[in-house]
Amino acid sequence: MNERTVYFLSDQTGVTAETLGHSLLTQFDGQKFRQVTLPFIDTEDKAREAVRKINLAAADAEVRPIVFSTLVQDEFRSIVREADGLHLDIFDVFLEPLEKEFQSAPSHAPGRAHGMSDINAYMKRIEATNFALANDDGGVSRNYDVADVILIGVSRSGKTPTCLYLALQYGVYAANYPLTEDELESSDLPGFLLEQKHKLFGLTIAPDRLRQIRKERRPLGNYSTAQQVRFELREAEKLFKRYGIPNVDTTEFSIEEIASRILDSTGVERRVRP
Repeated sequence: MNERTVYFLSDQTGVTAETLGHSLLTQFDGQKFRQVTLPFIDTEDKAREAVRKINLAAADAEVRPIVFSTLVQDEFRSIVREADGLHLDIFDVFLEPLEKEFQSAPSHAPGRAHGMSDINAYMKRIEATNFALANDDGGVSRNYDVADVILIGVSRSGKTPTCLYLALQYGVYAANYPLTEDELESSDLPGFLLEQKHKLFGLTIAPDRLRQIRKERRPLGNYSTAQQVRFELREAEKLFKRYGIPNVDTTEFSIEEIASRILDSTGVERRVRP
């Protein structure tokens, strides 16, 4: 099968083009893609260099490249449209219908989707990230009264990356606490967690997947044995049931999906929007 080169073009970081492009590409099973991001195309020279790279890829392949573009300025968009590929301009797709609906012309100002255009939202994300790091794995601050949500679960069930995603993407103050051997054996949560019981949300994971993750981190010792993994997950689920803690199995979900399920289940409001 021919490998198709996919380009993501942007006048900023390329995150928007990558996110939408990846979402669309995943709908086509069996296709092979080589993905290339060309960010910060903010001059005519950079736009023409992007065209040169796309045309070289087209000349070397049997199938033409796919180009996802979020360039805002018309002069640069016109240049990259000359490239030899299937050009999917995200602003063409969405701005024209919105312009008709609003009966107002868009500003075509670069940098609005990402960057420092909203300093207040940016600072909220930074503050939430600092909070997540300070309250990671039962961190010393344990400032749980400030938290929007507190994730609990066994080690390596996905608590830390989910907290950081909630902070960076939505400005949510997310703390996490790893269930210890004592808590799993006694089926009791510590008092400082019970005081914030309404904020608790549990993460669990399939035993085989958890064992695989732990073996990559610490292959020796009891930590990654099948018996230990099964014990911890079994007792953690008992705790969730005993205290009525909502929870989700993270095995088959991405971080984005886990975060969305947490927000939907808890009703925690996003402090900022992507």
